Amino acid sequence: MGCGSCSTGGGCTPNGCKSNGSCGTGGCQTMEVHDWLSNLDMPSNYKPFQVTEIKFKGSRKEFFLNNDNIYLEIGELVAVEGPTGGFDVGHVSLTGELVRIQMKRRKTALDQVTKKIYRKATEADVEKWNAAKGMEWETMHKARKLALDLRLQMKISDVDYQADKTKATFFYTADGRVDFRELIKKMAESFRIRIEMRQIGMRQEAGRLGGIGSCGRELCCSTWLTNFKTVSTAAARYQNLSLNTLKLAGQCGKLKCCLNYELDTYLDALKDIPDRIENLDTEAGYARHQKTDIFKKIMWFSYMGDENWIPVKAARVKEIMAMNKAGKKAPNLKEEAVQIAAPVVVEKSFDYENVVGQDSLTRLDERSRGKNNQNKNNNQKNNRNNNQNKRERIPTGEKNAGPNNRAQQAQQGGKQQPNGPKPQQAVPKPQHVNGPKPQNNKPKQQQPQAQKPVVKAEGNVAAEGVKPEQSKNKNRNNRRKNNNRRNNNNGSENKPAAE
Repeated sequence: MGCGSCSTGGGCTPNGCKSNGSCGTGGCQTMEVHDWLSNLDMPSNYKPFQVTEIKFKGSRKEFFLNNDNIYLEIGELVAVEGPTGGFDVGHVSLTGELVRIQMKRRKTALDQVTKKIYRKATEADVEKWNAAKGMEWETMHKARKLALDLRLQMKISDVDYQADKTKATFFYTADGRVDFRELIKKMAESFRIRIEMRQIGMRQEAGRLGGIGSCGRELCCSTWLTNFKTVSTAAARYQNLSLNTLKLAGQCGKLKCCLNYELDTYLDALKDIPDRIENLDTEAGYARHQKTDIFKKIMWFSYMGDENWIPVKAARVKEIMAMNKAGKKAPNLKEEAVQIAAPVVVEKSFDYENVVGQDSLTRLDERSRGKNNQNKNNNQKNNRNNNQNKRERIPTGEKNAGPNNRAQQAQQGGKQQPNGPKPQQAVPKPQHVNGPKPQNNKPKQQQPQAQKPVVKAEGNVAAEGVKPEQSKNKNRNNRRKNNNRRNNNNGSENKPAAE
């Protein structure tokens, strides 16, 4: 829940019950206060306390007089007297006797409260107040641009308009004093309002702007913390925290305010632990202090060259230090080590039966890995089979002329003709021994392709496509025909030789 006048944003009504913060869920402002006297009946002659606490933008709270005895509830919008005239609108944060206690805490006397409450805010007051709040963002950026033009070493972090638009308060942060007289003149000419400059610290700036801390919750300075105490690095040393400014600093750039929250508890626990611990003199040598568990009151020591740390109770360490001052050596610390129980690992128990492995985030990765491995194995097998087939598949010419085939033929008892033509070459025509070649009128026939070598039953291998006995008979017939043609003078056509 948040309203437009605080750092949480939103409207002036809560996000829950929409009852303007008057229900049991709390008010709509950031720094709300619980009225623990609201359910108690007051005496009959009781006169209500006339002072009321009103909250404005940020963490600003002021006291106002309720002279007209207007009935007010926490979270209501009221119109009050402005600091320099006019009127302003704020939320009621506290009423009744709790205001008296709050004034005592802030050391505010009743005579110091002079401003008064005019009335409950009307619709016209709320509209004018919302219009003034809508101008704050644009005014802040214009003021920042004017400050940059004048080269002023300052940062304008927030602007607070009065409800009647007659005055604006500019909050800025700076390292030192800044001469902003020229800046005020230019802003007065630009905005046509009365201007007030107020310097704040880094912590107040973070409280006005708000945000989320490293703990995951809203900043303490913007929700409930009103007074800021100094935080030193000694608070971190007492709590055994590493002096890392990135971890110890908050959004304001200063040390976190929460370092002071548990400081008193640590200081009480450190009373039983000795200060300025030196090396303990024992029979096994000097033991060096490594770390301390403040709440368990256990201290760890280690010997030179030994990586194992020995836990010893803080009371026993005090006794050993007293012995060393008296000039005595303590026994080996390993004999007095504290037995620390190992942490118990609790196994996960599921309320359902894990059938398909849906509780594993890497179940899909495992499946893809299995498929990739299977595909890889299949590819390897295919490559092996292809290589083996290539080795077995030898061309015909290489098979006939290769040394392996010759060895097989020699084992079968066959004899291969030396210097024979390759089987892939065409078979040459038989040459005519006597006379010119006969003229053939018939078209030439295609040469027969090389045939595979034929193995005879006797074991003789013919290197050519024709058997040797048939070629001899053909040569004899050709000679006889040629002789007959020479003797024949009739001029008959020469017949082609029979092939």
